[in-house]
Amino acid sequence: MDMNTIEELLPTADPAAWRPGDAWLAGGTVLFSYGSSTLRRLLDITEAGWEPVTITEDGIELAATCKVAELYALPDRPGLPGEWRALDLVRQCCDAFVASFKIWNASTVGGNICTALPAGPMISLCAALDGVATVLSPDGRTRQVPVAELVVGEARTTLAPGELLRSVHLPASALHARVAFRRLSLSNLGRSGVLLIGRVGDDGALVLTVTASTKRPVQLRFAAPGPDAGELRAALVAAIPFDLYHDDIHGLPVWRRDMTFRLAEEIRAELLESTITERA
Repeated sequence: MDMNTIEELLPTADPAAWRPGDAWLAGGTVLFSYGSSTLRRLLDITEAGWEPVTITEDGIELAATCKVAELYALPDRPGLPGEWRALDLVRQCCDAFVASFKIWNASTVGGNICTALPAGPMISLCAALDGVATVLSPDGRTRQVPVAELVVGEARTTLAPGELLRSVHLPASALHARVAFRRLSLSNLGRSGVLLIGRVGDDGALVLTVTASTKRPVQLRFAAPGPDAGELRAALVAAIPFDLYHDDIHGLPVWRRDMTFRLAEEIRAELLESTITERA
């Protein structure tokens, strides 16, 4: 879509340069799809020189400008710790875009998170792995916020005007966990209507992250040995009021709620009952 109100394209990743009427530009796949009648400048961060993926003993740092295609290639990188079993989620979440190679080579991790659509699979991935976002402010300050708390509603985040998402850190402790992924949509190539990820760490605790069916990420944590089926359902009912379920053409709230219950139980059975079997 043409954006005929834009007066300047400014290559910068300096939040101090931001002023009202500006928007940060990375992949631009959503920005150019929806357009705008109010924006005057685009602040282009694509040439900031940020390393897309940085691997250390502490985990993985994903630059906001990391493209989906670059993230998809991550599991093939040599030297990755073999015990980082949660890397299995990377390609499952990338595939949840159900997008063409053209989108994969333009859309970015940071853009998908900041757009804050309920079906954003980078939100699902980073929230489920306890990702922590580094945010740069126009006044020079830097703050860290969990991705699960950064997105607070449909197309709503806690980012203040001018703030810029710099990167997301995925801790090694979460990457070490066993994981289970479940996704449903109303059509074979449709937008995610329900997307749940569960993980169990070495301590046996279960972390369940609900996305796509809800307007914002919802995370439940259960100490070992974890909940039974009834306890899990009760916890979901308590954590997700009905009006938090998303409502659009990709799924009615009742369907999203019922499928959330179903997929959560599948994940619980896969992760916890297999753990009990292994210990026996």
